[in-house]
Amino acid sequence: MNQLIASMAGNVYKVLVKEGDIVSEGVDVVILESMKMEIPISAESEITVKAVMVAEGDFVNEGDVILEVE
Repeated sequence: MNQLIASMAGNVYKVLVKEGDIVSEGVDVVILESMKMEIPISAESEITVKAVMVAEGDFVNEGDVILEVE
């Protein structure tokens, strides 16, 4: 199983997927907020979401796991 990780530190502004979703390459899955900027995290390939590891409002550091994917 693969992981999608945070590219930078920030608050989880929106989680756009749920477990079981199949997401195409380039589609936004989570939006982080840092310094009043919204930073989208996108699928790098077609993925199936196995587990969402964060919730809206959580703080993540760079390198934290956001999603478990397959």
